[in-house]
Amino acid sequence: MARATFARVLTQPAPLRLPIANGGFENDEVVLSTPVVLAPMAGITNSAFRTLCREQGAGLFVSEMVTARALIERHPETLRLITPGKGESPRSVQLYAVDPIVVSKAITMLMEENLADHIDLNFGCPVPKVTRRGGGAALPYKRRLFENIVKASVDAAKPFGVPVTVKMRVGIDTDHHTYLDAATAAARAGVAWVALHARTAEQMYDGEADWSKIATLVEHLKPTGVPVLGNGDIWSGEDGARMIAQTGCAGVVVGRGCLGRPWLFADLVRAMNGDSRKSEPSLFEVREMMIRHGNLLVEFFEAEGRAMRDLRKHMAWYLKGFTVPREIRSSLGMVASLGELEYLLGQLDDQPYPTAVSEGPRGRKSHGRTPTLPDGWLNDPDEIPAITIDDSVSGG
Repeated sequence: MARATFARVLTQPAPLRLPIANGGFENDEVVLSTPVVLAPMAGITNSAFRTLCREQGAGLFVSEMVTARALIERHPETLRLITPGKGESPRSVQLYAVDPIVVSKAITMLMEENLADHIDLNFGCPVPKVTRRGGGAALPYKRRLFENIVKASVDAAKPFGVPVTVKMRVGIDTDHHTYLDAATAAARAGVAWVALHARTAEQMYDGEADWSKIATLVEHLKPTGVPVLGNGDIWSGEDGARMIAQTGCAGVVVGRGCLGRPWLFADLVRAMNGDSRKSEPSLFEVREMMIRHGNLLVEFFEAEGRAMRDLRKHMAWYLKGFTVPREIRSSLGMVASLGELEYLLGQLDDQPYPTAVSEGPRGRKSHGRTPTLPDGWLNDPDEIPAITIDDSVSGG
């Protein structure tokens, strides 16, 4: 499945340490020998997909984003989203919140019920339905509110020995960069690390990530001792190693690059250990991965029909670059049962991995757009606005 290439061998990065003093980990920490984190992706990184990625290599695998409000209201779907896979440890949960009191209550609930070992806070979501109400990537502009939310989160988790991390973007747009001030505030509040997606909210997923911003943040936070993780445009194992070498970041966060390619984590492990081999699964090997994914989704949703509806979005990613008859692709896009999935995939002939096509960008390719913000949002960065959007929508 893996073949050797002549990729440049880069220096092996240091392990990434996550302090967790809740009694469940040796020496009160988790040591990521390969400093790689799976980015939370709505509708993607449920426990089924996280399991596939965990089986491929070392790393930390974070849940889909859930809202703090939905947690304290105990919405069944939200509780499902934070359910770990079999053997998953540490249990990492990403929270979205706009109110310090609500996020404190949500984290206290998670701690008292022993539902999480690590909390990640989302300040990077660029989608209009979030930013138009002041959340996600828009929120760090309100720097006092941002710091209050982060501090409330750290304070709620600290008595239980659980770390808090944050994920953010460079800023709202080219005229409103927030990452340096926000990262300083997060470090002051006591976070374990800061992860930076090297795009603004305005860019969405357009163009290329500006890795120089990651390097700038690394230097900016050096006096604090808080590690920086980089995110954006990691499509191969070598990309991950190169980001660390170029920016000095302590690790990488991988999102769209692993869609339909859970084996990217095996490539990252190899690349960061000086091994230039790349995973190149045949179509039959990809087929087995797709069937396993389907079975894991059935376990997760406890409903075969819902599991297959969820799997449909992954079909094009798994089969990217392979020659698949149009009628079979169409039928896979409407697959309704495991039996039908196996039947359709069983009609395909084996093929070698289409490296030239499959290793490029994948996932969302939305063009940049002017961020949608609440009226007057940019008037006063020190304002603490009354945001009432800490709603009960999770994973979106």
